[in-house]
Amino acid sequence: MSGLRARLVVPGRLDVQLTAEAGEVVAVIGPNGAGKSTLLAALAGLVAAEGEVAVGGESWTEPPLSVQDRRVGLVFQSGLLFPHLSALDNVAFGPRSRGVDRAAADALARSWLERFGIADLASRRPGELSGGQAQRVAIARALAGEPVLLLMDEPFSGLDTTVATSLRLELARHLAAYDGVCLLVTHDAIDALTLADRVLVLDEGVVVQSGSPREVAARPRTEHVARLVGLNVLREGNDFLAFGPGVVTVSLRQPEGSPRHRWHGAIAQVAVHGTSVRLLVVGEQEVLADVTPEAVRELDLETGRDVWVSVKESAVSRYSAEE
Repeated sequence: MSGLRARLVVPGRLDVQLTAEAGEVVAVIGPNGAGKSTLLAALAGLVAAEGEVAVGGESWTEPPLSVQDRRVGLVFQSGLLFPHLSALDNVAFGPRSRGVDRAAADALARSWLERFGIADLASRRPGELSGGQAQRVAIARALAGEPVLLLMDEPFSGLDTTVATSLRLELARHLAAYDGVCLLVTHDAIDALTLADRVLVLDEGVVVQSGSPREVAARPRTEHVARLVGLNVLREGNDFLAFGPGVVTVSLRQPEGSPRHRWHGAIAQVAVHGTSVRLLVVGEQEVLADVTPEAVRELDLETGRDVWVSVKESAVSRYSAEE
């Protein structure tokens, strides 16, 4: 099966060219309003878009196919299950709509519920399911329709950490055997690093970075991605400077001595971060710094306090903005 080829324009909201190979999982990340959900909706035919979409060598835009005729599996953060149908009937909906007889569709649906470990919930309606159970049903419903394009919009949002972790592991297993193309919109770096083969970064409706999860995490090109992976990324001329919060020194006086980058600002946020305390210092630049609880007490580091932050050149990763 060949993959996805698309060029989509939604005036004022989106202008994206995208390719993905069969079996590839692409994480789509970016700040709120970047166009992530619009991209998924345009691919599914839920919003009008100019351009072209071809999946598996078949054009979905010349002539334009309706939403129903596009072999798309959709998973939203709220699940959007049919409230009047049981879990089994929700999952069987896709196969039945393609003409599969009831007995075969029900058998297929039950097998998907078994794969997600919720076959015993087959007769329950969505209102009788927990958030994690409902999202498992939603993912099973999407996959049972045998889509060539799987579109997932924040599928773990709203779930507690334990449930999200378990579901992420289950989904990774199913995606490894999926031979279609999957686009996963997420705000969580863990999703991108553990589920995706490639990361697509959107900002203001356009692609600003694309690469493997490791490449994007190591060399972010936007403030959003930098914060997502826990790095400081500053622009200096034609270079980006990247460094972790742990290599930042915080002091009350301007640092002297060995060559280093230094900025003055005020502490805007103070938060416990593991065994450290993470500070957000805002001034000439916005810089994250991890300090010890002892340093917080000794230097009286609280919101509003003027400080200097500095980092040695040897601790900075420098890369061209033009790469």
